[in-house]
Amino acid sequence: MADIVIGIASSHSPQLSSGVDMWPDHARRDQRNVLLGKDAEYRTYAETLAAADPGLALELRPEVWAGKYQRAQAAVASLAGALADARPDVALVIGDDQRELFLDDGIPAFACFTGAELFDMAPDAETFARLPQGIQAAYWAVHGREKAVHPVARELSAHIAERLTLADFDLTVFTSQPAGRTLGHAFTFPRYRLGLPAATPIVPVFVNTYYPPNVPSAARCHALGRELRRAVESWGAGARVAVIASGGLTHFVIDEDLDRGVLAAIAAGDAAALASIPRRRLRSGNSEILNWVTAAAALEGLAPHIVDYVPGYRTPAGTGTGMAFAYWD
Repeated sequence: MADIVIGIASSHSPQLSSGVDMWPDHARRDQRNVLLGKDAEYRTYAETLAAADPGLALELRPEVWAGKYQRAQAAVASLAGALADARPDVALVIGDDQRELFLDDGIPAFACFTGAELFDMAPDAETFARLPQGIQAAYWAVHGREKAVHPVARELSAHIAERLTLADFDLTVFTSQPAGRTLGHAFTFPRYRLGLPAATPIVPVFVNTYYPPNVPSAARCHALGRELRRAVESWGAGARVAVIASGGLTHFVIDEDLDRGVLAAIAAGDAAALASIPRRRLRSGNSEILNWVTAAAALEGLAPHIVDYVPGYRTPAGTGTGMAFAYWD
């Protein structure tokens, strides 16, 4: 029987991996976007700024940014150490695809890949040069310089796909990577930033958090996580399995109350609280909280540890990323 031996959840924001000198570049992009506010309504940057707490300006001081950046790096190092110590044979990675593998007219609510390998496709020089500077600076954390192979534990993936189907999950199963598409950053982050060895096979579980109308609810994601655990535990081959959730927490307007509530529910093992997060709160970047909800359910029975929560404000409007880090053992 396979055993889940470690759980990891981490933000994967470019803000986490680009250095504070690039945070102003991320801030400039915020000012061009329509933003999901704390009241779950979309606003322009100007409207968001007008409603923001004036005290947020204190969060933009250089010494505050530097301190938060260092805390985030220490948290990532802590997670990487826990993952290495667990010595997993395979990593089940729960993440969302942001039009990286899947096209706009074909984004599944849930999907499993049962082929032998997926590829991390490096962009050509012209494409890379068009990326914002802050994204370029953080690119190393999610993509290599050259095409890279990510082996897949296809037997376990197929077993999980079968078990999810028998549990009445409507699942997309695919066996080959679409031409010209790359494995997304939610699934490459564990390798490039959390130190998952290149030879360790992954089991990618795709959750459509971003793109309506087929975005699953928190309750459905929680049920998915529990079924993932049952599927892993029923697999006949012995293996040490890591469960990794990638993304979140709130962005691009930080909602500390929502973030801290999610982390408190994880720490307390409060399944009801996690499963009842309203859909309206889980839109835009906030939606990646669904990956954490799924992982928390899959990891029931292990002890949760919140390593740190770093609200990375980068504008006086309160935009940025609620960077969070946790593990289960």
